[in-house]
Amino acid sequence: MKCEIIPERCIACGLCQTIAPEIFDYTDDGLVLFVGEKEATHEFIPSKQQDAVIQAAKRCPSHAILYQNS
Repeated sequence: MKCEIIPERCIACGLCQTIAPEIFDYTDDGLVLFVGEKEATHEFIPSKQQDAVIQAAKRCPSHAILYQNS
């Protein structure tokens, strides 16, 4: 599965990091980013973490997380 984040939409509510802490983190300004990938806006998600990413995307109030099954 491919995941895309749109930091410009992020309101720093914290849900994504709570739901999928292995995937999502925040900048010092509170904007979403991928763990260990400060500049990336797209990432392939390992199968064992896909359910958490889907839940994070569905619960994101600003729609800053998108996913696409490959």
